[in-house]
Amino acid sequence: MAQVDLAGRTAVVTGAASGIGAACASALAAAGARVVLMDRDERVHEVAAGLGGEGLVVDLTDLPRLAELELSADIFVNNAGIQHVAPVERFPPEMFHRMLALMVEAPFLLIQRVLPGMYERGWGRIVHISSVHGLRASPYKSAYVTAKHGVEGLSKVLALEGGPRGVTSNTVCPAYVRTPLVENQIADQAATHGIPESEVVEKIMLTEPAIKRLIEPAEVAEAVLYLCSGAGSFMNGSSLVLDGGWTAR
Repeated sequence: MAQVDLAGRTAVVTGAASGIGAACASALAAAGARVVLMDRDERVHEVAAGLGGEGLVVDLTDLPRLAELELSADIFVNNAGIQHVAPVERFPPEMFHRMLALMVEAPFLLIQRVLPGMYERGWGRIVHISSVHGLRASPYKSAYVTAKHGVEGLSKVLALEGGPRGVTSNTVCPAYVRTPLVENQIADQAATHGIPESEVVEKIMLTEPAIKRLIEPAEVAEAVLYLCSGAGSFMNGSSLVLDGGWTAR
């Protein structure tokens, strides 16, 4: 692929203080974009400063604030997410609500903020970090699977509405990525499945992919960069799957 040139573009990335979000912001900045990093974690300022960008500390579950936020972007990367693992009958309703607010309602509201400018300029790229769980289900992840399936639907509607106006929308669907989100669920997975924490990666996370390793955040960021490049300009309403063969089953 030819070198991606995003000079003059502004990219907003949510959940960008670490993991996939930080990797996406880094890749976009390296391609010349001005980056705006959003996260509830104060460390977002440090990450943004290292990229010559701007850090915004925002709780994305504060939906009334998001509805009033002034935001402009040529590229919007919907990445922020959390995980909770429990059987449906023991899944806390307040956690279910919080996860859908963060991963479905919040990006909807933020995209509402940036779409008018994209339409006015006749160019925009919306990339959602979905998951293999946007295409497949796993037990004990009712809120996460529901949210990611919702994101897949939102992306497709945006693709149909935005495509004629120069704005594309796609998802990236990785299997387990080596991030704090994955590391932090190992204890919960072990307790839920009744196995030692040392066996979670092998016996739970890597059972379905044919390629037996975790994905690195930089690999996901490369997929995001492709969707923002000229080479990816006809990708719209698609799910770019990075699952090591999981969905081939």
